[in-house]
Parts: sequence; structure tokens; C-alpha cells
Amino acid sequence: MYSLHEGSGLFLLAVLAGLQIAAEGRVTPPCRPGFSEDVYKVVMPDIVEEGHPLFNVRFVDCGQGGLVRFECSNPSDFRIEVDGVVYAARGIELSTLPVSPLLIKASDTTTQQQWVTQVKLTPSTDYNQQVQQVAAPPAMSEDLQEIVFPLRNTDSQLKRMKRDWVIPPINVPENSRGPFPQELVRIRSDNDKNRLLRYSVTGPGADQPPTSVFIIDPISGELSVKKPLDREHISNFHLRAHAVDLNGNQVENPIDIVINVIDMNDNRPEFTHQIWNGSVPEGSKPGTFVMTVTSVDKDDPKTANGMLRYKILSQNPESPTSNMFTINNKTGGIITVAAGLDREKVPQYTLIIQATDMEGNPMYGLSNTATAVIRVTDVNDNAPEFTAETFFGEVPENRVNVIVANLTVTDKDQPNTPAWNAVYKITGGDPTGRFSVPTDPTTNEGLVTVVKPIDYETSRTYVLTVEAKNEVSLARGIHSPRQSTATVSIRVIDVNESPYFEPNPKLIKLEEGMMPESTLSTFTAQDPDRFMQQTIRYSKLADPANWLKIDPNTGRITTIAILDRESPYVKNSLYNATFLASDSGIPPASGTGTLQIFLLDINDNAPVVFPQETEICEKPEPNAINITALDGDLNPNAGPFAFELAHRPADVRRNWTITRVSGDYAQVSLKIGFLESGIYDIPILITDSGNLPMTNTSYLRIKVCQCDFNGDCTDQQHIMAAGLGTGAIISILLCIIILLILVLMFVVWMKRRDKERQAKQLLIDPEDDVRDNILKYDEEGGGEEDQDYDLSQLQQPDTIEPDAIKPVGIRRLDERPLHPEPQYPIRSAAPHPGDIGDFINEGLKAADNDPTAPPL
Repeated sequence: MYSLHEGSGLFLLAVLAGLQIAAEGRVTPPCRPGFSEDVYKVVMPDIVEEGHPLFNVRFVDCGQGGLVRFECSNPSDFRIEVDGVVYAARGIELSTLPVSPLLIKASDTTTQQQWVTQVKLTPSTDYNQQVQQVAAPPAMSEDLQEIVFPLRNTDSQLKRMKRDWVIPPINVPENSRGPFPQELVRIRSDNDKNRLLRYSVTGPGADQPPTSVFIIDPISGELSVKKPLDREHISNFHLRAHAVDLNGNQVENPIDIVINVIDMNDNRPEFTHQIWNGSVPEGSKPGTFVMTVTSVDKDDPKTANGMLRYKILSQNPESPTSNMFTINNKTGGIITVAAGLDREKVPQYTLIIQATDMEGNPMYGLSNTATAVIRVTDVNDNAPEFTAETFFGEVPENRVNVIVANLTVTDKDQPNTPAWNAVYKITGGDPTGRFSVPTDPTTNEGLVTVVKPIDYETSRTYVLTVEAKNEVSLARGIHSPRQSTATVSIRVIDVNESPYFEPNPKLIKLEEGMMPESTLSTFTAQDPDRFMQQTIRYSKLADPANWLKIDPNTGRITTIAILDRESPYVKNSLYNATFLASDSGIPPASGTGTLQIFLLDINDNAPVVFPQETEICEKPEPNAINITALDGDLNPNAGPFAFELAHRPADVRRNWTITRVSGDYAQVSLKIGFLESGIYDIPILITDSGNLPMTNTSYLRIKVCQCDFNGDCTDQQHIMAAGLGTGAIISILLCIIILLILVLMFVVWMKRRDKERQAKQLLIDPEDDVRDNILKYDEEGGGEEDQDYDLSQLQQPDTIEPDAIKPVGIRRLDERPLHPEPQYPIRSAAPHPGDIGDFINEGLKAADNDPTAPPL
């Protein structure tokens, strides 16, 4: 259907056509659902790729709106979609397909009605011949190209499908100046001879974005462009032309129209970078590659509009020649064409590069420029050279890690690079390796440094030969000049050196026990300053036991005390003493020496028993004590030892016995079956094995205690063994008993105080008086009137209301009659809480004597 805004002329044409049909007496036949053709003839290429659309079948549903499902008789080779388009399900060769026609079945899912059509596939050779015959349009009155829908076959009512006809593309130049709309082509169907048709186009540029680029006259079929086209935006358009009758029925299968936008040279080349950076080593040979510059042109690269050419417009500086580089006019690659690149003379070149399209045509082509900066990189083509042939320095003797001289060099290579950094090497004058020459990383100077002490008395001067090189080798063909080697003269300064003892330390061996004022040895020092006349004096610096003294002039060492090997200042029989030697130089120098005295052992220490204390049970079963001896001397002045019990007191040998186990051990045991608990000191005579044996009486303290079934002393005995005697234990027990008595007295006093506080509260509070709690248990001897008795006798006297307070003529119901009352014994106003029984008896007696009291 067509809307009214598409033109009133179309509406009039439709009305006229209707009138014409009515005048001729023709009636439109009723619509029948089914395929538009009973047999479709499709021309196919010999080879078809998988997924390629081949043709489509049109199904007319007559507006019923039911869902139609299509099926193909050869699903392995062909695939049909819901819109009726048939695709190749795989790569197909027409020669391998069966000769029988392809069947397409349509099924209405609502009514279950089915329709079948045939598709005959023919080779493309016959089709090409038909295209050549039909594509040539007849002579037209106008110069406008005409596209005709494919002709109808005469032998049947079959229609050609939309992909049977190949239409040559239409070429439209971009950036056209108009006027617009500009006619491009005329579309015509051979069915317009007997009825009026309406033409339309669809696709991007028509009814799809970008819309309104192309329009078609629905009556004449003239296709026009409405605005200038831009190839760089869209290079081609794919449109589809349709032809329908006035009722909107399709009379021709749609044909594809391709509109190519012809490129115009409307874009300049653009370099991808405005500044290009490259580098080339100095001294490079001609033909060395440097860098590549590139540019792009939005125009069609397949035409001259997008074909670029490069050239170098200028070079700065023009040294040593103005043509140091050349550029490949097609690829943009820059190479060297001349020798003489020297970084020390020209470190950098600047080139202006031009790119021109139209294959570099200077008259018609568009061009643009960019800058190429080429940095000449350094190579080691300059060796370091010393600034002087000879350098001088001096150093005091015996000094290390001091800088003697600074060696300066020059290097024309780029600073702070391996080609500039200098490395120094001593090639002569230092056979003992007392010097080194490290490099200062900041100044590149060589620092002549002393690494081993220098003795003035051995050598007073040194003459070194130093060579300077770079971290990397020199370039090929470059040799080190004579200036790369220099001489360093070093003078040694004499200083006052410290005297030194030889040997140091000095070891002597002596027997301990040497008497005072005995001469041990002479410990002297030497002065290394042979060219100075100096004297040396000696003094004692460290003598831990204060056993020695030294003569300040001769260095003779004598004793001032007895030397004892068992002294705590002696370690492993060695005694160390340190002495100081000072010369008379200015300033004076001093040195220290150590005298080591190895003391030989003599038998001067008596043995003692070990352990000195032990435990034993009252009833040993059996229970022996192992003992040994300690002797400060060394073997053979120590063990083996001889053990013996002393003869005094007499009970020692009566109660105890000692048995020798080995040369160093013995056993002490009880001779009797029972010994009362206590502490016993057993005297034992011990004799060592010295050349002159020494005997000593040593006491072994044995604690005899009660033992449990495991043979261990009980806790009380352990306390005694810890040193607590009987008196101390009794004192502790007495203190515990006194503390318990004090606690008990305090508790009793607190309870008594609590009782007194309760008694006072009972007397003060009348409401808690026990007399208020007398209860009536029976009613013998009285009736109801007897229940009206006076209870005031049971109240405290001080709680009775005075008569002066009560109004005259008024009495309580429980008040007694007004007649003389007998006198009762006066009760205590505040009975003691402990006399509760007496208090109750007195109350009963008063009740019995009261005639007005109710019976009990």
C-alpha cells in the first residue's frame, strides 16, 4: 500500500486504472495462497561456496497471516530460511548435483495445508548468454542509462528470481557540485507495457541510514542522488529496486543495484607523526639504514589519488655535504649516501620530508611535510689522553687507603658513556701491588691509591707507569695514541713508627710456686726507624694478678708474688701479661707486647671429698653412697686417691665403713641395721698421688632420714635436709597455734557482740514484746460475754495511756471496771534476754492473781 503523501498523481493513476479495468469488463480473480511460481528456473555458477545465497521462492498467503514453514528436499546441499531465501548448505559443484528438480514444500502451521513447487538448476553459461542479450537496452530518446528487469520466459508463467540478474555497478563521482537531485539511471520493467507500475528502492542510502541519499521516481523509475557523496565515508551503496502494480503486488523480483563512489583527489597525505626520531652510528658507511617515515592518504590507494611519493626537501646542517641522506620515494626509508658522519663535529641532523600524492606529480598532487631528526650516536673512535706526561704525589709511610695523585684525561667521545669512561691500569713500577688506580665516576679521573703499607726504610720513592683505556674497545682501525700512557712519581715520607716486640706474644714455661724477686725473662722491643736515634722505655700495661714487674730500661721481668697455677687469673695453665714499649720520638710512638707464662703444676693442693653432703635412709637395704675427691692439681699430682675413715671419733668406724671402688671412687655405707634420723659428719682421710703425696681430712655430711616405700626421704625430712633444725620447726608450729587461737577468740567476740545487739533491740522495740503473742487456746469457764477481757495487763507499763489524756466517761470495751485494783508485783521493765523463762513465770503468776483475767 502507498500513503497519500507520496503524491496525488499516483492516486489518480490508480483510479484511472480501475476505471479502465471496469470499462473493459474485467474482474480481478480471487487470491489463492501458494507459491508464486509452479516451477522456478535458477541459473547457478559451477561452484558455490558454503553459506552463499542462491535464490528465493515467494509464497503468497493472501493476507491470512498464518505461519508458513518451508522444507527442502535436499537439506544436505541447500538450506531455506523463513523468508524463502535458499542458501548453499555446503560447498557445491553443480556437476555433482542430481538431475532431478529440487522440491520446496510450504506448510501452514495453522491449517496444516501444504504446497509444493519445483526448482530447476541450470548452468551459468546459458545464463551469461541471456544476460548479454537482455542487458543491452533498446535505443532511448534520452541519454540516461536504463536498467531493465529480466525478461519473462515465454513457455510458462514462471518468473525470474532476484539473484538471476547481474546489473553492472553505477559509478558516481564524489564531491559532485550538482545540481541536485542528479539523475543516475532509469529502472524499467517490461510489464509496464500493459499496466501501470510503481518503482521503489530500498537499502542503505534510501530507506536505511544514511537515509534520503538516493530517491527514485515511482512512475518513471528514474534513480537520482540528492547530495554530494564522500567516498572516504561510504565507498559504495547496495540498493535493491522493486516493481509493483497499483495494488502493491510484486510484478518483478527485486534486482540489486550497486553504486560505486568514484574517488576524487580531495585529501592531502598525512604523516603519522609530525616529528620522526632516528639514529645512526657515527662513521657509518653509505647505504646504512637510518629510519622509515610513513604517511597515509584517505583517498583510494588503488588510484593515483592515494599513491604517495617521498622526498627530502632540506638538510640541516649541510656538513660535511648537503646530501648526507636519501629517502626511498615509495617506502619512506631513509639511508645514508655519503661518508663522514662524525658525532664530535655534527651530533644531529634535521631533515624536512615531503609526501605527495598523484604519484608525486608536483602540479596536480597534494603534499604535506614532516620533520625527521637523526641523532648521530657515539662510537669509541677517540682514546682517552692524559693531560700531562708525568704526575707527582707523596704519601706517609704505613698509610693505606689514601689518594696519592689524581690523573686527569680528556676524551672527545660522548661523556658518561662506555666510550668515554676511562679505566686505568698500572703497567710498571709496582711489582708488590701496593697501589691501585680506581676511576672517579664523576670526573673520570684516575685516583692513585695506596692499598698496602709502604715502608720508608725499604723504599723512599716509587715511579709508576699507568695506561688509560675505555670501558669498550676502540672502533676498528683506531689505535691508542702515545698520550694514553703517563708516569706517576711518588715520594714516601718518613714518620715515627711504633716499637714492636719480637716475638709477640712471647711464651715461657715455669713451675708454679716461684718465689718473689725471681727473674723470669727479658722482654724487649725493636724500633723500625733505623734512620732516627731514639731510646725505648718499658712499662707494665696489664697484669691481672699483679705478679710481675719490668725494668723500664732493660725490659727484664721479675716476680713480686708467688705464681699459682690454680689462680682464677690462670686459664688452661696460661697467664697473660701485657707490656708497653714507648720511644722518644716527636710525637712519641708506642707498641704493646704480650708475655704468656705457662705454669707447670706442682702438688700444692690437698684433695677434698665430693660430694660434701648426701642422704641415706634409717634402714638401708642396702644403701651405699658413692664418693670421689676433688684436687686442684693436675695429674699425676691428683688421682688416683686413697680413702680411709678417721679414727676419731670412735663411733665413726663403729657405724660406718668405706670401700674403695676404683682409683677415684669409693663407697660409704652403714655397718649397723638401723641409725636414728639426724645429720652426721663423717671424717674421711684422702691422699693424692703426687710425688710428695698430700693427705687431707675432709668431712662428708650425711643426712639420715625416714624413707617411704620408694626409698625417698619424707617431706619433713626433706625440710630438715634443707637446713631446718628441730628448734626452727617447733617455733613454726607454735606460731601457727597462736595464730589459730587469735582467730578463734575473734570469732567468739564477734558472736557475743551480735547477741548483745539483738537483746537491746528486743527491749527498745515494744511491738516485739513476747506478751503480745499470748494466744487463746480454749473457752472453758466462760461464754461470749467473757471474751470481753482487758488485755492491758499484758502491755508494757510505759505504753498504757494516762487517765488525763482520755476523755471523761469514755472507756474502751476491753478496759477493766473502775474499782480498786489489787497490787501486783512490779516486774522488771527490761528483762535480760537470757531470763526469758523467769519473765514468762512472772506473767503467769500475775494472770493467776488477776480476778478479771480470762480463764486459760
